[in-house]
Amino acid sequence: MNKHFKHIIYSMIFALIAYSCSSKKEFSTDINDDNRSVNHQITEFHNTNIKPKNVILMIGDGMSTPQIYAAMLASDSPTSFEKFPFTGLVKTNSKSHKITDSAAGGTAIATGHKTNNGMIGMDADSIAVPSMLEMFSDKGMKTGLVVTSYITHATPAAFVAKNINRNNYEDIALDFAQCDKVDLLIGGGRKHFTDREDGRNLIDEMRDSGWSYYDTLSNDINRSEKIMILAAEKHLPIYSERKSFLPDAVSFALENLKNDNGFFLMIEGSQIDFAGHDKDSTYLVNEMLDFNATINNVLDFAEKNPNTLVIVTADHETGGLTIIDPNESYSRCDFNFSTGSHSPLLVPIFAIGPGSENFTGIMDNTDIIKKIIKISE
Repeated sequence: MNKHFKHIIYSMIFALIAYSCSSKKEFSTDINDDNRSVNHQITEFHNTNIKPKNVILMIGDGMSTPQIYAAMLASDSPTSFEKFPFTGLVKTNSKSHKITDSAAGGTAIATGHKTNNGMIGMDADSIAVPSMLEMFSDKGMKTGLVVTSYITHATPAAFVAKNINRNNYEDIALDFAQCDKVDLLIGGGRKHFTDREDGRNLIDEMRDSGWSYYDTLSNDINRSEKIMILAAEKHLPIYSERKSFLPDAVSFALENLKNDNGFFLMIEGSQIDFAGHDKDSTYLVNEMLDFNATINNVLDFAEKNPNTLVIVTADHETGGLTIIDPNESYSRCDFNFSTGSHSPLLVPIFAIGPGSENFTGIMDNTDIIKKIIKISE
């Protein structure tokens, strides 16, 4: 057996054991993290007798247990991942490949349908299928997406667009512009809406149809029915340049989406994946810590709004990361990326809030939406 593969298997086994310990019914924790304090019994934050009013789905693109442990190593205090009472593991293969890409992985999570790598919002027969965002909108809930990539990138696109090729960014942008089921969009990718081969300016068209558009996130933004913030022509800059954009954007989204009918919000830590492709450990740790801070913001909201279901998972692992001591002295931790692409590793899933007890054990990525919809009925 390949040495690197052994390391991956062992790390997954140890991680599963560790996470399983947090799935007890009598969960309590007392975590002090600067201004944050979490001290409650699980029964106060988790009620099986109510259905969630709000659903927040957080996707760490390219994140599996090694990436999470990297964040733990770099953090001065317990991470957000350690605050979840229920955890499981998710299989990520696509219809066409043992190793998925973000298009098929995102589509499986968003719609519950396996599809071929490269396809967005369609099943393997190229038939468009509805996403959970669209389903929740049909129930009268507000919906939104917050990412650090193009808003038209594979994962967010899977919740709105329908296309046989994830790289058809201008067509995907048109799907966004014409979608009446999403209320808030925050990310990058402005060029796909304005610098287009067809000469159209989709931002102007969206304004004409009632959208408020901004190219920066600021306190001066007025609350309106539909808001789009595209803060970069391409992807947003890396964490060292964008700073607290993601947690700030999520706080803004939570405030703007909150309403009597509830909301659905998908948040993606997009550039965890980019760091894995680059085999860049510093980039990875920064992105993981940023995602961790964002999860903490969401957990703060959920604690104040206990009718909120929070799910954190990933579409796939990127980089084949293992954390090892090359000298076998157990005195240091080196990051070892076995690939610049994706791997078939299981990815974790974390849940808290109404119905969160359903997200334990090993499940397929297509099961996530099925569980969420059933809980919400």
